[in-house]
Order: sequence, then C-alpha cells, then structure tokens
Amino acid sequence: MEFTLGQLAALLEGKVEGDESQKVTRLDKIQEGKIGGISFLANEKYEPFLYETASTAVIVSENFVPTKPLKTTLLRVKDAYLGFTKLLEAYAQFTKAMLVGVEEPNFMHSTSTIGENHYRGAFSYIGKNCHLGHNVKIHPQSYIGDNVKMGDNCIIHAGVKICSDTLIGNNCEIFPGAVIGADGFGFAPQSDGTYKAIPQIGNVILENDVSIGSNTTVDRATMGSTILRKGTKIDNQVQIAHNVEIGENTVIAAQTGISGSTTIGKNCVIAGKAGIVGHLKIADYTTIGANTGISKSIKKSGETHFGYMSMDMKDFLKSYALFKNLDGLEKRIRELEKKG
Repeated sequence: MEFTLGQLAALLEGKVEGDESQKVTRLDKIQEGKIGGISFLANEKYEPFLYETASTAVIVSENFVPTKPLKTTLLRVKDAYLGFTKLLEAYAQFTKAMLVGVEEPNFMHSTSTIGENHYRGAFSYIGKNCHLGHNVKIHPQSYIGDNVKMGDNCIIHAGVKICSDTLIGNNCEIFPGAVIGADGFGFAPQSDGTYKAIPQIGNVILENDVSIGSNTTVDRATMGSTILRKGTKIDNQVQIAHNVEIGENTVIAAQTGISGSTTIGKNCVIAGKAGIVGHLKIADYTTIGANTGISKSIKKSGETHFGYMSMDMKDFLKSYALFKNLDGLEKRIRELEKKG
C-alpha cells in the first residue's frame, strides 16, 4: 500500500497541513510511529506522543490545537477516530482485493461452484453441492461441508469448520477456529439413568453482514434453523446452542453462553460471560451486563439487567448497597436485641 497524503485527505474528506505529496505505506500506532507510517490522535492522553512520533503524518480532529512544535504533518478531519477507522476499512478492503487465486493442495468437489475473484488457501476443503458467491476468500485449512450456500464477499479464516447445510448471506466474516453447524447438545434421559443422543437434523442460517469471532460455536438446530439475523456481531469463544434465534444488529461479547431455543431481540448488547437459560425470549434493545445470569424472559424493551441471578439493574444496585453494609447492620441488630 502506498498513498500520498493528498490522496488520503480526499478519501477522508480532510485537509493536509503541509506537503500533500508525502507518501505513506502503512498504519502505525502513534507511540511506535516511524517514517512512512500514518497514525492518529483521538484520545488526549496520547497527545505527548504527538510531539515525539516519527510518523510521516498523524490524523487529528479539525478542532485540535497543538501545544508544542511538531515533527510530523497533520491531516485534519472532522473526527480523528472515525477518520482512522475509515482508513482501516479502506486498507482492509485493498488487502482483501489482492488475495485472489488457488493454492495447492486443496479440494473442491466437482458438484460445487464458486464465483469470480475468489481465493482458496492450501488444505482447504469444499464438499458436495456447495455454491459460493463472488469475492469469497477461503483461508488455509478451512472445511466447508456438503450443501453449504454462501453469498458474495464472505471471508472464511483459517481453521474454520462450516458443517453441512449451513446457509450464509453476503458480507459475512468468520474468524479462525469457529465451528458453524455442528450438532446441538441434545440428549434424552433414559430410565436406566443413561442419555440417548437426539439426532440434530436442522441447520444454521447466517444472514447478511454477520461476524463470528474466533473459537465461537453456533450449533445446528434439532429441527428447523438456528438463525443469526443480519448485522449480528459475535465475539470470540461464544456458545450459541441449537434453535437459538438472534435478532438483527445484536452484539454479544466473549464467553457468553446461550442455551437452546432462546430468542434474542434486535439491537441487544450482551456483555462477556453472560449466561442465558433455554426457551426464553429477550426483548429488543435489552442490555445484559457481564457475568449476568438470565433465568426468566425479559419482556420489556430497552431494559438493562445485571447480577446473578438477573434482576433490574436499579434494583440490583439498591440491593448491593445494602449488601455492602451487612456487617454494620448485623452489629446494630445485635445491639438492639441486647437492649431489648
């Protein structure tokens, strides 16, 4: 990648304070910047690095006023953080566009198809009757089972396992080690105390613009589909069980576990290590705090829940304030009992 500052200013709708013909070839942290790199400053605590960095240029917000002489060139934009994010997106798209071709060895069954400008990495496997769209990137050691359908512009990172009958929309990205469509955890208790496996004959559906983090698992449905609606973003090491449905634009942080047949609404935010019991319904725009256990359906939209087990956040904070003072309350009660 090589761009002039003038080109970047046009991309970011900004203005260069200095020589627009200077060239940059990479993105650097401001505290580690070197000649040829471009950095950004959005958090004031990093301002001291601005006066020391060797980066060729630094993206700053248009209202930023330096307090010391500069060794670098400023690229002013409306919002430095959003501007640098846009630059990262452009860089990522440029890198992806360059990744085209087929590495050997790999396998794709003769009954399967893949669109134009695709990439298939070494040791990747594509099973029978798969139909993958244009600009799909299949990285090394990925497995795609039979009858998988995938839209355009999807990225399947190294070591991903996509099991049979999975349906994936456009612009989805699945990160290393994730498993999509393995059997759900279904066992029927027997009279002798053993458990018998229940066949899982459903599938998984990922709609458009879904992101799945590393080592996350999304189980196939027992019957029907496990569904992640458009725009859903799932962090690393999340467990999504069979027949779960997650509404559009919901985000779920690492180590969360969602039990089977639970339905989560749209635009929900679920923090790390949350646990959700099966067969519940979570209303739209719900926020669930870290380490929170949800054992009952949340019916009212827009609530924030926190605590183990879950209760309304305001009620929890009131209860916690009492909990912190239990020692003092106990002493007072004992003193009152002695007086009584």
